Amino acid sequence: MDHETVIASSACESCPAHHAANLHRLGVDMTDWDYVVALAGNPNTGKSTVFNALTGLRQHTGNWPGKTVTRAEGGYEYNQERYKLVDLPGTYSLLATSPDEEVARDFILFGRPDATVIVVDGTRLERNLNLVLQVLEITDRVVVCLNLMDEVQRHGWKIEDRLLGKELGVPVVPTIARTRGGFDQLLEVIADISSGRLVGRPHHRKISDPGLEKAVSKLTRELDQLYPDLPNQRWVAMRLLAGDESIETALRNGEIGDLKQDVVRQGADEELNLKEQEQ
Repeated sequence: MDHETVIASSACESCPAHHAANLHRLGVDMTDWDYVVALAGNPNTGKSTVFNALTGLRQHTGNWPGKTVTRAEGGYEYNQERYKLVDLPGTYSLLATSPDEEVARDFILFGRPDATVIVVDGTRLERNLNLVLQVLEITDRVVVCLNLMDEVQRHGWKIEDRLLGKELGVPVVPTIARTRGGFDQLLEVIADISSGRLVGRPHHRKISDPGLEKAVSKLTRELDQLYPDLPNQRWVAMRLLAGDESIETALRNGEIGDLKQDVVRQGADEELNLKEQEQ
C-alpha cells in the first residue's frame, strides 16, 4: 500500500494526549483476571509503549519457560473488569521459522486469548499487514492498533482507518501510544472484543485449487477425530500441508494435543515468578 495514495481522515487528528478514563493500571497484579489479551506486532511499532501505558510497568520481563525468548506480562482494570496483558515477542510472521515466531503463534493459537491486539506502524502499513493477515487466519478476536499516527500526520499522509477496518473485517483504532492518544477507544474496543459484544468477521483467503481444498478438508477431518479439542484445525491442516516442521514434529510425537496445556502452564508459572520477583 502506497502511503501517499491512501485517502482519508484519521481519528487521531483531534485526539488529545491524556490518560484513558476508567483505566486502573495493575502492574504485575494479575490475580482473578476476567480476560486475557495478547499483544502482538512487528518490532519497533510501539508495542512495548502500549504495554507499559496500560499496565504501568516498564517491561517487567522474564523468559518463556524453556526458551531464550523474552516475555512481559502485566494487568490493568477497565470499567471494573480485569485484564491480563501478555506482550508477545515482536515478530514479522507466524510461520514459526524462529523461536519468537513459534512462541507468538502457539500462544495465539493454543492459548486462545480473549482478544489479540496487533500494534502496527502506520508509516509502514504494508509491511505490518502481513502479520495482521496471518493472525486473522487463526482468530477473529482481533483489534488492530494503528499506532504512530503522529508520524503519519507529520509526513502529511492520511489513512482511512474505518475503510481499512472494513476491508480487514476487524476494528482498527488509530493511536499515538507515547501520549496515550486514542486509548479511550482502544480500551473500549478491547473490552467489546474480549466480552463478545463485538465480533470480528475477517475475510479469509479462499483456496482456489479444488485438489488442495480437498486435501485440507480431509486432513481437517482427521485432526478433528484425533484432537477434537484442538483449536482451528483447518489452519493447522494448512500449515501441515505447507510443511510447517514445528507443528509436524509435534503431531508426529503426539505432542500437539499438549501444546495448549503447555501454554496455559507457562502463563501460570510466569505469573508466579513475576510475583516472587516483585516481592
